[in-house]
Amino acid sequence: MYVITGGAGFIGSNVAQALDARGAGPLVIVDRLRDADKWRNIAKRTLHDIVHPDNIHTFLAENARAVKGIVHMGAISATTETDADLIVETNFRLSRDLWVWSAEHGVPYIYASSAATYGDGTQGFDDDMSSAGLDKLRPLNPYGWSKLLFDKWVAAELAADHARPPQWAGLRFFNVYGPNEYHKGRMASVVSQIQPLAAKGETCRLFKSHHPDYEDGGQLRDFVSVDDCADVICWLVENVSVSGLFNLGTGKARSFADLARAVYAAMDRDFKVEYVPTPEDIRDKYQYFTEANMSKLRDAGYAGQFLTLEDGVGRYVRDFLATDDPYR
Repeated sequence: MYVITGGAGFIGSNVAQALDARGAGPLVIVDRLRDADKWRNIAKRTLHDIVHPDNIHTFLAENARAVKGIVHMGAISATTETDADLIVETNFRLSRDLWVWSAEHGVPYIYASSAATYGDGTQGFDDDMSSAGLDKLRPLNPYGWSKLLFDKWVAAELAADHARPPQWAGLRFFNVYGPNEYHKGRMASVVSQIQPLAAKGETCRLFKSHHPDYEDGGQLRDFVSVDDCADVICWLVENVSVSGLFNLGTGKARSFADLARAVYAAMDRDFKVEYVPTPEDIRDKYQYFTEANMSKLRDAGYAGQFLTLEDGVGRYVRDFLATDDPYR
């Protein structure tokens, strides 16, 4: 069986769908469903079990021989979360514990890192696992710091030649959009937030630029479809000889204005936008440019083609957001 932590969340549920579609089960979801609609993210899946995160260690101990791989997507992913103790416990210690378990039991281990480790981007966006490459990064929030902390821990384990999983892969996700993100609220992609306005032909709001080198709406991000992210993870599952820390974006930065235009085009509506000041609580830590260097993943053998912004947004809007059932 494959164990997917955060498997009812955004990326995790799409990974579960992709593995399910490939017949890679049985699948075990580790997540907190709580009392909202998050359960709908996995309602269409065929699952072996759903395990609460507090019970993951017991589950692994009781099913050690049956686990074929761990895909660890579970984390506190809100960049605005300020409880650093909670972030460390969830994003660092659990990741470390699952690495150690995977090494001891000879189980492949794929985990979510983040492009938030790159901070303001002044040090570039190279997925360099060397000590020098990791040490130069300065994340802008506790979430990004926790992800870098684990990347550094992994690098230290490798350097010390300690036991490691037979396959390991850390994925630095850039700006992911796609179905099943509806529970994320303010942290959901701009696509899902703009689509209801576009559907009514109303005006959307984007942040003004507070940087002289960027026009309003011209802030650049590497927007990547969750479909492409799931495809990369499935490729890693199928290619257990591949290990490493890899960026996961498209390799092409696009503006928020481009993203919004793609939403309106998918809804066959005229683009209408108003620019508003960036909230002060995030203004000082706002990234104006991200773009994944994808050469390392390509060099490892991944040949899949990433969706263009227009194709990816169009598919998301037409096949999910504009339908009666937006869940995958």
